[in-house]
Amino acid sequence: MGERSKSKGFCGWFLVLVVMALIAVAVKKYGDALKVAMQFFDIQKSGKLVNNKISWRGDSALKDGSEAKLDLSKGMYDAGDHIKFGFPMAFTATVLSWAILEYGDQMQTVNQLQSAQDSLKWITDFLINAHPSENVLFIQVGDPEADHKCWDRPETMTEKRPLTQVNTSFPGTEVAAETAAAMASASLVFKSIDSTYSSELLKHAKQLFTFADENRGSYSESIPEVQKYYNSTGYGDELLWAASWLYHATGDESYFEYVTGEKWKIFCQLGKSDLVLLSRVSFFGSKGKSENIQKYRETAEAVMCGLLPKSPTATSSRTNDGLIWVSPWNALQHPVASAFLAVVYSDYMLTSRTAKISCNGKSYGPSDLRKFAISQADYVLGSNPMEMSYLVGYGDKYPQYVHHRGASIPANAKTGCSNGWKWLDSTDPNPNVAFGALVGGPFLNETYVDSRNNSMQGEPSTYNTAVMVGLLSGLLTTSSVVQSFT
Repeated sequence: MGERSKSKGFCGWFLVLVVMALIAVAVKKYGDALKVAMQFFDIQKSGKLVNNKISWRGDSALKDGSEAKLDLSKGMYDAGDHIKFGFPMAFTATVLSWAILEYGDQMQTVNQLQSAQDSLKWITDFLINAHPSENVLFIQVGDPEADHKCWDRPETMTEKRPLTQVNTSFPGTEVAAETAAAMASASLVFKSIDSTYSSELLKHAKQLFTFADENRGSYSESIPEVQKYYNSTGYGDELLWAASWLYHATGDESYFEYVTGEKWKIFCQLGKSDLVLLSRVSFFGSKGKSENIQKYRETAEAVMCGLLPKSPTATSSRTNDGLIWVSPWNALQHPVASAFLAVVYSDYMLTSRTAKISCNGKSYGPSDLRKFAISQADYVLGSNPMEMSYLVGYGDKYPQYVHHRGASIPANAKTGCSNGWKWLDSTDPNPNVAFGALVGGPFLNETYVDSRNNSMQGEPSTYNTAVMVGLLSGLLTTSSVVQSFT
């Protein structure tokens, strides 16, 4: 009996060691992927590049903003083209801030925290300059119609770069509020690094929120041209999102009242991100018993139930292999963002010792949410029917014909606006690898056509990369203990 017991004990410890080894391999996988993903922010940078890490990128758009006597040379190009859209850029900054605030310590373990902070500051430097007075915000640099008639490198582009702004006469509540959220969240990131810069960000955030709230109007109505690119169907969620971040950044009760008082009833159509961020107050804040905060948390739980594949209320919007799938355009935006929020919510539950959520009578724990998030991340990184990583530069097989001008044109090519189309139509793979680009992703039938002309599936964006960075950072350890933002 003694020998058998000893044998069982050995086998038990052996299994533990095997599990630990598998966890270590998984963590290394996500760390390696994070290092790749972070590079896309460097690829997308506009302006005078400092400590440039991308051999095929150089200075560009140095005169952006000059017609208004502003320096708008920084910021990041939105996707595969050369427009700087303020709305998605601000969202990118907010999500990147959130990822750093929740998982900065984990980023540090793979030496990516500094890169994340540098990329964030590259955007917030632009946003500060784009807000020259309290009620004026420049929200776009470049003319999409003119820009899309060219296929050239940003370093050599010659097309005009007009500026678009919102103001009291032409309001843009959603873009002003999203920019306020970016500034407020970033102020928390830089609070212990550069208090002066943090204070400046917070000042702009407060002003922009006031501007957005007191001059309500959709930018899609004020500036109809934007409808073709980043249309908005309402601004309520952005106002609550901004107020939530301002509450976290300041502790000011007026912002808390904004998201829990009458405004909650007016702007009740929230996005998933708003719900998870606001549920943080319920998990950790002294205001946890507020009726409306509890409603935020309950609604966030309902969202989580919809993501869990075995839940009675699970969404049916998935591929056969389990990827959340909503739209053929930029298909990966939804599953990656959902997975990031699931990781965050899982860690909120763990830290607050919340054992379970209830989904129509069935209970699920933090590990179930994390398992879902891992399934989405692993799908993106290659565990899919195409056996392809949709994160460019990660793994042995990834898209070679990414819809991205800079990646598709050799750095030494003498190409202008009109004679660069040969590079779009070339049958050769991109001469430059757009490391960290998260492409649009698969169709519902889980196929992917790797063609440079296939912008629906093959065009990356900075906001896709931001949520991917958040997801990967959250998966770097088996679980995380989240801390107070302040």
